Amino acid sequence: MPPAPIYLDHAATTPVRPEVLEAMLPYFSAKFGNASSTHRWGREARAAIDTARERIAACLGAHADEICLTSGGTEGDNLAILGAWRAERSAARGAGRQAVVTSPTEHKAVLASMHQAAREGAEERMLGIEPSGLIAMDSARTLMRDDVVIASVMWVNNETGVIQPVAELAALCKERGVLFHTDAVQAFGKIDIDAKATPFDLLSVSGHKFGAPKAIGAMYVRRGTVLAPLFFGGTQDRGRRPGTENVPMVIGLATAMESALAGRDREGARLRVLRERLEQSLLAVVPDAVVHGREAPRAPHILNCSVPGTDSESMLMALDLQGIAASSGSACQSGSVTPSHVLSAMGVRADIGSAALRFSLGALSTDEHVDRLLEHFPALIAKARGMAGKF
Repeated sequence: MPPAPIYLDHAATTPVRPEVLEAMLPYFSAKFGNASSTHRWGREARAAIDTARERIAACLGAHADEICLTSGGTEGDNLAILGAWRAERSAARGAGRQAVVTSPTEHKAVLASMHQAAREGAEERMLGIEPSGLIAMDSARTLMRDDVVIASVMWVNNETGVIQPVAELAALCKERGVLFHTDAVQAFGKIDIDAKATPFDLLSVSGHKFGAPKAIGAMYVRRGTVLAPLFFGGTQDRGRRPGTENVPMVIGLATAMESALAGRDREGARLRVLRERLEQSLLAVVPDAVVHGREAPRAPHILNCSVPGTDSESMLMALDLQGIAASSGSACQSGSVTPSHVLSAMGVRADIGSAALRFSLGALSTDEHVDRLLEHFPALIAKARGMAGKF
């Protein structure tokens, strides 16, 4: 019998927690009401949504009315950036602030939103990136001027795990009257997030990164922050996000957030030990491997490394044949492998960037899984280098 497969791609998605599924099930059957209806089924659903919103808010150090329910990180990022830009443009009628600021290492949901704002008349500014993956703070101090509507910087990078200085960036924006948004999709459940302690204005989370189902998320919107909605047709969520609420998914999100926070310190310590053992062992057997973001603070669950003389596409296929699931910092476009935009922004050479592998740990990760990966990895590298004429 072949060994059980190994899942090392938790940054892509996670299994639904058993307690989350259990909490959701009644709202698919007996408690099926529409939260906008006024009869008893609707009132029951509304009460569940309201309670879940309070629970989500508590997990972020927020008030319930500061929580906007979304379909996940992409919608949250779009609503934060385009909602803020369009609200300013509408209020100022073209005479107000004109710039938006982000970094070249952001998730494509943020970058695409910024590009759309630029098509609508915004001046798009890009922060500098240090080779470590950290924001160059000198560029932040230069670009965060009083003509900026909104700045957006990811808290934990989804490819490298690098933790950005969000508290410092948010404070700089607050000082200059700039709205600050952070994509916290990889951060929630891994590092401390408290809206009372850190002056961000907008923050996005996505449930499937910490044990909720896919297609449910939340955005924190600090009181007084005005957003233009992306959708139209209803008054739900204070008009910020109209549409019938997905009651079971919202219940699942609240439950997953509470579970993730309850086990955060213990699980974070466990994953950090696993990540460090994997990293040190890989460097021991492949001394010329490059670990991306190693010089910066990193979240405990992500290891991104490149093996010179290989390419990520071939390595991922070889790992998959051994029953090991991982991901890549590279994207296959039009039949050719191109380096990750994140690694390119960090100044990583194209050949090294095209060899990047991301191993992301989580609930399913064990010492045995690390051992199995290390058992197969040297032979896979030797074969890949041989095929490339490098070994």
